[in-house]
Amino acid sequence: MSESAVAAVGYDELAALKFVAIEGGCSGPVKVSCSGLASRLDASSQTASRRLQRLEEAGYVERDVVSDGQWVSVSEDGEAALRREYADYRRIFETEDAEAVELGGTVTGGMGEGKHYISLSGYMRQFENRLGYEPFPGTLNVRLDDGSVRARAGMASLSAVAIDGWEDDERTFGPAACYAATVEFEDQSYAPAHIIVPERTHHDESQLEIIAPEKLRDELELADGDHVTVRVEEV
Repeated sequence: MSESAVAAVGYDELAALKFVAIEGGCSGPVKVSCSGLASRLDASSQTASRRLQRLEEAGYVERDVVSDGQWVSVSEDGEAALRREYADYRRIFETEDAEAVELGGTVTGGMGEGKHYISLSGYMRQFENRLGYEPFPGTLNVRLDDGSVRARAGMASLSAVAIDGWEDDERTFGPAACYAATVEFEDQSYAPAHIIVPERTHHDESQLEIIAPEKLRDELELADGDHVTVRVEEV
């Protein structure tokens, strides 16, 4: 996906993307005709076709053109774009609890990568200076419920602590954002903790990585499959 292709995606293209998503395109391919899309967008069929083409070039949709229309599905990048739009609308209309987002999910096992990266000196120094603590070398991994995957978009309206990228003699390490959080399990709660969101990650929007001064599994007596609530708060 080129930068020029992403730049070509504006509000008109996002309206087309929203239409595909409403029709069920986030779950799988849906049949879309340019005439039907044009009617919904109050545009010509040629314009509707160009908007879908731009979305495809940007990597926001996948298309399979057939004789009587096309099958279109929303990609992960397209869904992320819609979540950003959703976060903006939350900031406009959901002002009553704009300083917190509540997420729920189940504890899962990790692959050990969090322990390695958090322990690196280039990150650890920043954690101590900017978060006020030295994190336990590892992350608590939480897979979000479906509703919380959607609610996660609200984190975009909260401020985060920036962790800068850095490099050593061998490679470059990317930046991350840390969102202040409280982790709750049954009648227990733990703070301070932070959701860490690396700029480059293999995790999708359903996965949270949480750091804290102590090992959260031990402090809250957590096991894989336990359901926790994570309250994300304004810094």
